[in-house]
Amino acid sequence: MSSATAPNRGLVVFSGGSAANNLVDVFNAVRESKHCPLSYIIPISDNGGSSSELIRIFGGPGIGDVRSRLVRLIPESPPDPERAAIKTIFNHRLSADAITAHAEWHSIVDGTSTLWTSITPAKRELVRSFFNLLNLEILKRARPPSSTFDFTSASVGNLFLTGARLFSGSFESAIYLLGSICGVPSDLVRVIPAINSNFSHHISASLANDTVIVGQNSISHPSEATALQPRPGSRRPSLLLADGGEYLEETAEPPLTYEDDHPPGSLPTLRNKNIRFSKSENEELPSRITRIWYINPYGQEIRPPANPRVVEALRDAQAIVYSIGSLYTSIIPSLILRGVGQAIATGPARHKILILNGSLDRETGPSCQPFTAVDFVEAITRAGEESRGRGPLQLVTAAAGAGGEGSGCFPRRQGLPYSSYVTHILHLDGPGTPRVEKERLAEMGIETLRLYGRKIGGAVGPEGVEVPAGMLYDGTALVQALEVVLGRKGDGMLRGGEGNGLSRRNTLDPGRKRG
Repeated sequence: MSSATAPNRGLVVFSGGSAANNLVDVFNAVRESKHCPLSYIIPISDNGGSSSELIRIFGGPGIGDVRSRLVRLIPESPPDPERAAIKTIFNHRLSADAITAHAEWHSIVDGTSTLWTSITPAKRELVRSFFNLLNLEILKRARPPSSTFDFTSASVGNLFLTGARLFSGSFESAIYLLGSICGVPSDLVRVIPAINSNFSHHISASLANDTVIVGQNSISHPSEATALQPRPGSRRPSLLLADGGEYLEETAEPPLTYEDDHPPGSLPTLRNKNIRFSKSENEELPSRITRIWYINPYGQEIRPPANPRVVEALRDAQAIVYSIGSLYTSIIPSLILRGVGQAIATGPARHKILILNGSLDRETGPSCQPFTAVDFVEAITRAGEESRGRGPLQLVTAAAGAGGEGSGCFPRRQGLPYSSYVTHILHLDGPGTPRVEKERLAEMGIETLRLYGRKIGGAVGPEGVEVPAGMLYDGTALVQALEVVLGRKGDGMLRGGEGNGLSRRNTLDPGRKRG
């Protein structure tokens, strides 16, 4: 194919689930303006919510973020009643009451649920066939009264994706089927799991105070307790309770009957039934996260390879975007996979853009050491270097001259290729946002661009819980900023009037200019 007719290189977005779903329209607008394919790289390490129950019964990857992105990508124009109904049923969660949820599930399986309204018979029967298959598998695995499937708050879309995976024996095939039913144009937009596997892949995190947290849910937004294990050489295991207290007594694992049997090596901390959590009410971590890694069912560290389609997308990318979301559970799990760091650092993408979060969360906001923009870049760069087999970094302190101002205790290494992983940072400036050290970032070879946004939180909510302060991106401003970085717009956009969303009022000078 001649260069005149060759398609433009693609846009690759690393993201998790709910937070980045809010930017789908932004990325789609950029894709259209650049006339290129768009690939979302989604981690599969989530073990909370209804995914935890599916993993407990069937094993397999954490599918919630993949499902939510595919459903979010359902085209909304032109208006179509069937597409709207498909979106409704795949987004639907069953009741939080066990009896009601069970009855609701069976009305979906037998086709009498009102959720089927507006879905044509042909498509309804196709979808129902996978629900029926999953229902049969649930019945086969049931060992009442001690071990049965918990339908409470289950995601119907997750149930469908699991049924399709069990039928085909292929996670990728199940994703293709769901995308096809949802009408997602796969030639333009691709949702790619970071790991292509029919098995569960869990992560662990180490903290600066030498504790280890097992499982993504416990790292990001634990329910009742955070599963902590000591590093080698520690005296005994401990649990960090949600109220901040520490429980240090050794606890014996309860004996399992055949009804509650699990695959050999399954860690007790990852067997919990239907793990519930809150994304708004979490205790802070006692110290910073220093590293993320994958574990096998025995808790030992492993280094799985990335999905080959992930590496292929990176090797054909004109730009890479690290989207908003949880740094250590939405972005880093994809970056540490074998093959990813090399593809990012040496691939053709000229622009590697970090969209900084509008607020700090449990993973990046311990009150004693809130993350700055430099810390985000450090974490991404370290993950990429570990992906390339360059090993965990030693822990040193800023007081010893290893880090930037205010960076505190953090793993550092001289000569890290920061600009090989991040070339631009887009950020907001307001209450609750991470501090951006523009001069230090310029020294690291990274340009910064401040955008317009609106304030959120900072007040007591309706249930008496204080909503953390933060900022939300303006979609128009974010689209235009991405186009500025990617070269579609001239620098004049930075100096335009108030109406263009990228004025002097909301765009800081872009720092170091490239030649």
